[in-house]
Amino acid sequence: MQYDFDQIIDRRGTNSVKWEHFPADVLPLWVADTDFAVEPAIIRRIQKRLEHPILGYSIDSVELKETVRQRMEELYNWEISMESISLVPGIVSGFNFAERAICEAGDNVIFQIPAYPPFFEAPINNNLGYVLNPLVFNKDKNIYEIDFDDFEKKINPRTKMLLLCNPQNPTGRVFTPAELTRLGEICLKHDLIICSDEIHSDIVYNGYRHTPIASLNKELENRSITFIAPSKTFNIPGLSCSIAIIPNPEIHKKYLKALNGFCSGVTCLSQEAGIAAYQEGAEWLSQMKTYLEGNRDFLLNFISREMPSIKTTEIQATFLAWLDCSQTGIPGDPQKFFEENAKVGLNEGIPFGPDYEKFVRLNFGTPRKILKEALERMANSLRQL
Repeated sequence: MQYDFDQIIDRRGTNSVKWEHFPADVLPLWVADTDFAVEPAIIRRIQKRLEHPILGYSIDSVELKETVRQRMEELYNWEISMESISLVPGIVSGFNFAERAICEAGDNVIFQIPAYPPFFEAPINNNLGYVLNPLVFNKDKNIYEIDFDDFEKKINPRTKMLLLCNPQNPTGRVFTPAELTRLGEICLKHDLIICSDEIHSDIVYNGYRHTPIASLNKELENRSITFIAPSKTFNIPGLSCSIAIIPNPEIHKKYLKALNGFCSGVTCLSQEAGIAAYQEGAEWLSQMKTYLEGNRDFLLNFISREMPSIKTTEIQATFLAWLDCSQTGIPGDPQKFFEENAKVGLNEGIPFGPDYEKFVRLNFGTPRKILKEALERMANSLRQL
């Protein structure tokens, strides 16, 4: 079946965070969901479940957990047990629970920046501090890299957890096995638990391969909490179905205790959607990645040609672009500039970490016609400076 990712679907009036945050004349390329119709099998499976007239409390689906177990083995040669898998409504809530399970008030977590904004919020929610390990931009390779010396230097006696994002949001990096191994060795040396947000692991482009850090060896597996989800991959974030993989039974027990009374579980319809996505969505995903890769190339070529003062990175994964606007001459916040002058809604850079006030994040997971119009608006606004 050939899927139509050029189809423009009106999302206004559906309580869409993405499309109803900004005024109606602003094209929204910000929050990380896509504008593509989901795999029809997902809709069919939900409709099938709705034929049953009762929607009661749900236990974690054995079918979904077995599907996840098989998926990890097939994709990454990572053998996990059914007992290591738990469902959670979202990865953000998941790593909040992980911090609550592992750390005590006054402890801190460490993570790389620029970082997904909830990484900053989770420690605050749990009365913890955080330590920042800035990624270093390699101009020759046009990628962000981990500063391992700074990472180890920043660890202190109260540091209990690495909060890892791989593939990395917002820079689009896919960390290599060598990078992850070195990072993991430092964590083992300092007795850190690794909490790895791998929500974008299915959206990796040609020439790159995702590696779950816990799959590298048994030592790292025993110290890791890994989160995955079908939400970004199959554009079902509104159904709130995510998966925690915690092979260490003692850590898993602490994690489940942290959920007690705070998390009501994943709904029956969300679980049905997750099963359909993982069991029947391979061809849809393959075509979507091809389309997104075309969008990525269109975006990078357009910026290079029409907005060369904006600096980009090599985007190895995700449908997000991290744009450095520091050389554009934009006065003040570039997010506000593009919203007011180009009528394009982007993420502002400062929530991703200090010193990123001249950056914006752009979501190119949208039909190319919308992406083209947004980029043309941005280019025209820069020409007026």
